[in-house]
Parts: sequence; structure tokens; C-alpha cells
Amino acid sequence: MTEETNQILKKIGVRVSKIILPKDSVDMTKWAVVACDQFTSEPGYWENVEKLVGDEPSTVKIVLPEVYLESENKTEKIEKINAEMKKYLETGVLEEKFEGMVAVERASASEAPTKRYGLVVALDLEKYEYTKGSKTLIRATEGTVESRIPPRLEIRKNAMLELPHIMVLIDDPSFAVSQYWKGDAQKGEDLIYDFDLMMDGGHIKGWKITDEEKIKIIAKGLGKLISGDGFLFAMGDGNHSLATAKAHWNNIKKGLSEAEKEDHPARFALVELVNVHDSGLEFEPIHRVLFGVDPNKLVEYVTGEGKEVEVVVDGQKKPLKIKEMGSNLPVGDLQQLLDSFMAENPEVKIDYVHGEGAVMKLAVGKNVGFLLSVMKKEELFPTVEKDGALPRKTFSMGEAEEKRYYVEARKIVV
Repeated sequence: MTEETNQILKKIGVRVSKIILPKDSVDMTKWAVVACDQFTSEPGYWENVEKLVGDEPSTVKIVLPEVYLESENKTEKIEKINAEMKKYLETGVLEEKFEGMVAVERASASEAPTKRYGLVVALDLEKYEYTKGSKTLIRATEGTVESRIPPRLEIRKNAMLELPHIMVLIDDPSFAVSQYWKGDAQKGEDLIYDFDLMMDGGHIKGWKITDEEKIKIIAKGLGKLISGDGFLFAMGDGNHSLATAKAHWNNIKKGLSEAEKEDHPARFALVELVNVHDSGLEFEPIHRVLFGVDPNKLVEYVTGEGKEVEVVVDGQKKPLKIKEMGSNLPVGDLQQLLDSFMAENPEVKIDYVHGEGAVMKLAVGKNVGFLLSVMKKEELFPTVEKDGALPRKTFSMGEAEEKRYYVEARKIVV
């Protein structure tokens, strides 16, 4: 890249990176697995993935599904992940394919598939803060629970590679920029993968973008989307993963010179950019399930005369008005109430669940579910810019199977 292009990219916090992909002989359907923060209460899903993959190369062997985040042998699992990353690199299972960006087309597995378009780039963590009210270029859209960072940091601190499940949103209603990474805008010879995703994940295609003029057009277009108070990128999925990458970078940079800080690979995090107005991007509510609780006690605790949610007890749902806690959104009031209840009842656990069906299945016996409605997409950027981060786990982008799958990788060590 010329100095001019690099300066344009630097202004918007984007880095053109060396993209690592499996060698051509790898079965890509077995390689790509869904984001590790999905199916966190369904270990059977991950067991099925492991059976499907068998002894073949797969990202399930170089990420830690969060269903195992509190397992007794977590340290052993992390050591095995790091060893597998090293083996994949040393034996040529993974190769540095090119330096550039990746345009992604993701089709759902439904009978009438919808398509979502994204752009895989590296973002500068120096332009990101996850604290509420932050005025950085990259901003969190939900509250970050700092206690969730250390266990994730343990996974990243000795890893040679990062694989992104992070999706970051831009506000491009006219598609002035995002038109350049739509599938029909790509050249056939630049196609780098095209395969079905496992476990009802749909289909995915990827094209490399290495032409400097096109990269410059994209960068300039992104620059025009920066708001009056310096806001460009909003977190979509993977908020705690990006926060972990930031914490990791903060630890590393303490021992670096100013010159070393400029180009250290850990300063950047690979993500997929998606236009919030993309017709293939659906906002979905994130529901709550509490485990090991007396249903009557919990329902009585949250009941009030405020906003309405749905409660699920013994697999049956019904509307429930909850106490007013001063939030603009039902999820905000509910989360405050649940946080307070769990502080008083520390034996109770909570999970944030995608999909009503999963809640209905889990909310039986001493488990209670809460179903929430979704916020409108067009409300996201104005709300974050005005009020700061939303209540945590306010929305998700699509059902669990529609999350980003791990495909590309990038080195984060020198």
C-alpha cells in the first residue's frame, strides 16, 4: 500500500492484513464452526460438531466453545488449542494466502435463503473503548461485564492466531460504501472459498480484495460515514471478544517502544464489517434463562406495573408486567431486576439465549425463561451516540445458526 492509502486507512482505524486460510485440500465444511459464544447451554451441539469433524482439521480444535469456559480441564484445553494452532502453521494446514480484505456473502439455510454481506478487515484497538459514554471511533453497543474478560484473556494471551466471530456494524443507509463488498461486485477469479456450512449454517462465499484502488475507495467511503462526534463502528456481535482483544493489547503494549506499538499485530483485531441496513441482517432479541431458581419467588420479585415481557415457566409462556426501573427498554428494566435478584441469590445462574425455541426447551422445573421483543435496527446508532451503551445483551444479529462462522485467521504474534 502507498503512504497515501495507509494514511486514509489509519484515519478510519482499519489495517490491511495478511489473511490466513486452510490449504486447498482441507474440507471447508468441517473447517468452519459457528461462533464459540453460541449454544452455551447445549453441550450436545458441540459434541455433535466434534463427531462430525473427527480427525480432520477444524476451527473447533483452535477455539474454546464457551460451554466449556468453566470446565475443570479448561487450562488443558487451552494448551491443546495453542499446540494445535502451532501444528497447523508448521505443517502447512494453514497458509498466508494474501494481504488484503475479504468480501463475504452469507446465505441462510432457509427454504427462501436471505443473503448478508460483510467485509473482513482488521480494526485498530487504539480507536476502541468499551466504557459507557466513550467517544471513540469504535464503540460498544452494550454494557461490558469486565468479570467476563479474564477467562477469555487466558485463551488469547498465548495464542498465535485469532479467528474472528466479531461482527461490527456501520450506518450506511444509501449503501454508498457497502455496495463495494456485495457478492455481485466481486470478480470471479478473486473467489477464495465457496462452501456449505455445517449444522444448518447455510452457505458462504468469500472473495479477496487486494486491489489498492478499490481498498482506497472503500476506506474513503467509510471515512465519510464518521458522525459529528467521531462515531463510525458499532459493536454487533462479539462485544466481549473485542474487549478481550483490547485488554490483551493493553497488556502487551506496556513492554513496547513507541515504534513497536505502531505495527504490532496484537494492536489490531480481525472483524467482519456489516451494514446495519443490510436486508440480510436481522436483529433478534436475546432472551434470559435463570437456572436453579424457585419460579414463584422469581416471578414475584420482578412483577410490577411497568413494561411487559413474557415469562416461561415449565415450558409455558405468558405476558408479565415488570417493575419500572427507569430504563427506556424492557430489557434494561428486566436486566436490573435479574442482576439484583441474583445478587441476593448467588446460587442462581443465568444464560443469555438466542431463539425462543431454546428458551421453551430450557425453562422447565427450577429454570425460568424471559422472552423479549427486539429493538429496531435504525434505532441503534442514534441511541448509542446519544445515550452510550445499551443494556447488555439487548439484541443479537440473527438466530444462533446464522452467526459468523470461523473461516479466516490472522497472526497476533510477532
